[in-house]
Amino acid sequence: MGEVDPAFIQNPEFRPKLEYIEAEEIPVIDLSNFSTVDTKELVLEIGNASKNWGFFQVINHGVPLELRQGMEKVGKEFFHLGLEEKRKVKRNEFNSMGYHDSEHTKNVRDWKEVFDFLLKDQTVIPASHEPDDQELRTLFNQWPHYPTSFREVCQEYAREVEKLGFKLLELISLSLGLPADRCHPYFKHQTSFIRLNYYPPCPAPHLALGVGRHKDAGALTVLAQDDVGGLEVKRKSDGEWVRVKPIPDAFSINVGDVVQVWSNDAYESVEHRAVVNSVKERISIPFVMFPTHTVSVKPLDELVNQQNPPKYKEYNWGKFLANRNRSDYKKRTVENIQIDHFKVSE
Repeated sequence: MGEVDPAFIQNPEFRPKLEYIEAEEIPVIDLSNFSTVDTKELVLEIGNASKNWGFFQVINHGVPLELRQGMEKVGKEFFHLGLEEKRKVKRNEFNSMGYHDSEHTKNVRDWKEVFDFLLKDQTVIPASHEPDDQELRTLFNQWPHYPTSFREVCQEYAREVEKLGFKLLELISLSLGLPADRCHPYFKHQTSFIRLNYYPPCPAPHLALGVGRHKDAGALTVLAQDDVGGLEVKRKSDGEWVRVKPIPDAFSINVGDVVQVWSNDAYESVEHRAVVNSVKERISIPFVMFPTHTVSVKPLDELVNQQNPPKYKEYNWGKFLANRNRSDYKKRTVENIQIDHFKVSE
């Protein structure tokens, strides 16, 4: 993973605090009542959590515990392989799926290794972020030979966590006063993916981060984190960073930028980050729900009126994603577009 650049130490922007607040008040929502006739209370809980925090945890969600444990197991087995073996499935400028590490970076801000795979193999996105470029590019999964069960376990996990993602999307839609399936058509040919994050023990955990502060660009993120923990959320009420305490077999959920735009700012995508541990390795597995590349993202018609006009201009998801992928790979030589760029001037 390299050494921590001394210049990085002087930058307080990305340095985690040595002290944090245990985020006991982050809502924990029981989904066992999802299939009952009266889901009013559950919908209200989801709505309040999305509005006040942008984050919540869910229990009794339906994803088998043994499947999640299997993902953590094969993930660690893969990341424990030699670098030469892992780099056989290394991502590149043309296909962002596969293995990636931060070995080549000077500032070890993100102290981690990752492996990404698509929910729908193969997935089509625009070849570039240029508005006049109509060329498309196909992303495809790169599966390692070892561990031998890696692909099978990942695909089974993807099927189950996708069901949970759509269940949560339905509850969020209902909480906004919309039909449960209002947003389903936007995911007909979804560009969603799953990432395995591996955080090795860090010799200077107070000087580095597993993942720097950021907001999620997609609609919804469903995160499995192990018992080591490390996820921190920027609390909306006072801007403090609070730790999301791991709950056995719970998933951490956060609404992303797309839901913020769809809801016309009723719900907000909030900043979060991940800290590292000096002695323990850590693994986390986010499922990130991305729409179809042709989707035009804008405030939903039902949620805007003369008193509540659209707060965002329409943007194409595929072009937005192409820009994000390119700027990430090129290390910010291309501007990393944020939804604030589409804000309507007051």
